[in-house]
Amino acid sequence: MFEHNDKCQFERIDFFVFEQRNHEERIDKMVNIVKKELTVEEELKKRINFICDFCNTKPEFINGSIRTIDKTNLTYIEPHRVIIKDVSFLFFNYSNDFYVENLNNKIPINELERYLKSI
Repeated sequence: MFEHNDKCQFERIDFFVFEQRNHEERIDKMVNIVKKELTVEEELKKRINFICDFCNTKPEFINGSIRTIDKTNLTYIEPHRVIIKDVSFLFFNYSNDFYVENLNNKIPINELERYLKSI
């Protein structure tokens, strides 16, 4: 099922999983992954734009998403990406931290201006 409104968009992705029971018998199973696009929180977007104005840069926002496998409790939250000066920064809504390139490099958002000026 696809839905679209101002805040999110659903996308259905189907995968086939093959399970081999013996050499002659094969059972096909269907795994459905539902992707729900998230929008960047407006307050976070304003804050990043404000910091980038001080650094004379222009951010490029890429919305994150939630991916859920049907009929399981498995969920993956993909963070929002912001490209500034050809560096990818990762953000989550309602968080006071950002990540540089990957989730291992965590920095408080109040250090973003200092970080941008150093690159």
